[in-house]
Amino acid sequence: TCPQCHRSASLDQRGLRGFQRNRLLEAIVQRYQQGRAAAAAAAKCQLCDRSPPEPAAVLCEQCEVLYCAACQLRCHPARGPFAKHRLAPPPAHPGAPGGGGDGGGGKGAGGGRKLPTCAEHDLENYSMYCVSCRSPVCYQCLEEGKHNKHDVKALGAMWKQHKAQLSQALNGVSDKAKEAKEFLVQLKNLLQQIQENGLDYEACLVAQCDALVDALTRQKAKLLTKVTKEREHKLKVVWDQINHCTLKLRQSTGLMEYCLEVIKENDPSGFLQISDALIKRVQVSQEQWVKGALEPKVSAEFDLTLDSEPLLQSIHQLDFIQMKFPVSVPPVPLLQLEKCCTRNNSVTLAWRMPPLSHNPVEGYILELDDGDGGQFREVYVGKETLCTIDGLHFNSTYNARVKAFNSSGVGPYSKTVILQTSDVAWFTFDPSSAHRDIVLSNDNQTATCNSYDDRVVLGTAAFSKGVHYWELHVDRYDNHPDPAFGIARINVVKDMMLGKDDKAWAMYVDNNRSWFMHCNSHTNRTEGGVSKGATVGVLLDLNKHSLTFYINGQQQGPPAFENIEGVFMPALSLNRNVQVNLLQSSPTYP
Repeated sequence: TCPQCHRSASLDQRGLRGFQRNRLLEAIVQRYQQGRAAAAAAAKCQLCDRSPPEPAAVLCEQCEVLYCAACQLRCHPARGPFAKHRLAPPPAHPGAPGGGGDGGGGKGAGGGRKLPTCAEHDLENYSMYCVSCRSPVCYQCLEEGKHNKHDVKALGAMWKQHKAQLSQALNGVSDKAKEAKEFLVQLKNLLQQIQENGLDYEACLVAQCDALVDALTRQKAKLLTKVTKEREHKLKVVWDQINHCTLKLRQSTGLMEYCLEVIKENDPSGFLQISDALIKRVQVSQEQWVKGALEPKVSAEFDLTLDSEPLLQSIHQLDFIQMKFPVSVPPVPLLQLEKCCTRNNSVTLAWRMPPLSHNPVEGYILELDDGDGGQFREVYVGKETLCTIDGLHFNSTYNARVKAFNSSGVGPYSKTVILQTSDVAWFTFDPSSAHRDIVLSNDNQTATCNSYDDRVVLGTAAFSKGVHYWELHVDRYDNHPDPAFGIARINVVKDMMLGKDDKAWAMYVDNNRSWFMHCNSHTNRTEGGVSKGATVGVLLDLNKHSLTFYINGQQQGPPAFENIEGVFMPALSLNRNVQVNLLQSSPTYP
């Protein structure tokens, strides 16, 4: 069974040679081998004194020089500073067959390559295709062989039909591949967003836990202060009791010693003289030691019990809350000022939701004023958090704000960010909107064309107010073509001369004269044409709603068009006989 077409075949007396040959693969291998041989033959030594130079044997990747064997030994020895250089085989020649170009090996069937012959009839070429057997056959196979009653069609027609089917299938695969690439970009952006959100959430969590620790530390300090006050109070009470008891004990001891000395006296009359008073003093002293006087007024134990169990339970239960419905409106979005910027007359804004925000977000509404302090208007509604708005006014100050929404409603506005557009436009030719025959180079500042018909290319800037002037330099001008210079709307027709439809206003010019054109109407014929080296200026004054043209600094008649209003882009039409270089716009003009 063939692994490619999955058809079963029986071996006859020829064995494996009886199988159909994959001629397409043979042709690819042959072109590749021819390309390798031609590339090896084309690579020559760059240091040889001989004429012609010897074939190159190696390429030094550091020196970027091809050496033959003799020059390598003489000029690039494998020692000293050359010891670490990497030597590689000579590269494929860019013009060789299979080496990056056609190389003369890409001819059609019969264009230098031997036509395949029938496997059954060596002298016959394939001319038909058997639909039943799905294989090419010759004329003799139809007359004598097993295909004489099969459904057959012309080989060329089936070749084109199958090529078309393959191309159509490839288009489907190409679309899926494009979707896969976009999906990969989306996933990579998701990775970055997850990383950023993770870091934000970690920082927020650390801050919240630190705040809890700080609160606990402050509360600990308050509790310690209470304990300190209670301890100082107890100590003061005990010390006061010690001092009082010590004083009374000293008085009682003195009285006792005096009474003992009095009792020792043998003079009855003297004893009786003071005994009454002394007895009263002893009784008073005894009465001072009332019940409880010899008991401590405070306890050594502290009557303070810290109830930490609820707090410990709360700490153990501390966790991320789950989203529960109904939910409230989203919080205020945070504008990422480091990512907000302006370029020409476009502004880019970026924002994000605050970390640890628990309310879901279904989309955002971005609003912008008119650049003159007017009312805000919606310019974007969607799920993205990065938005670029084009086609704004130059030299204008715009205010922007954003808000989020979900099923519960619309959240509050963010802070307003102020963005200033450029004073003067800086633009190039736009490859994305140009006709496919337009050829751009020099960082999209130089334009020419592959076709003898006129094709249109637009600039990357759009103008809606103010005064704008730019110049174009004619680098090449052959066979007296009629290039056209002017302005156009974004939906201008691009496969004919600029100004032939109602979306463009232009001046087309030859080597002697110029004309203004709009809606295929030719007006204001003026003497003075262009040649190689000429400079064409375009002055768009949207304050006066007029368009004026210059050739080499000389105005071509009165203002070409008046009452021009709207949004316009610089435009040019040309064919392959002209090459034009864009000179950047300038705040000054003739």
